[in-house]
Amino acid sequence: MTVLLREAIGDQLRRVRTGQGRTLREVSTGARVSLGYLSEVERGQKEASSELLASICDALEVEISDVLRDVAGAMAPDSTDAVVEVIAPQADSAAALAAA
Repeated sequence: MTVLLREAIGDQLRRVRTGQGRTLREVSTGARVSLGYLSEVERGQKEASSELLASICDALEVEISDVLRDVAGAMAPDSTDAVVEVIAPQADSAAALAAA
């Protein structure tokens, strides 16, 4: 199942907020956005503009770049399989060369 960017951003914002032990009300007041709208952003139902995302990050006292980096990491495909596929043929080639 594909995760939408707005859902991943909302998940990360919620993780940060709950990790700080803060309520939606506290953050929405600090970000100057309605509690309902912030809730919709966190649930991935609304896509936050860059201005709104910056305001929420300011209220959470986190860098927007850190949030986006964490989101990118969460959305990245698991690279373990790709590494195994790349390494395995090299190992087979080395064995073939040694046998020759």
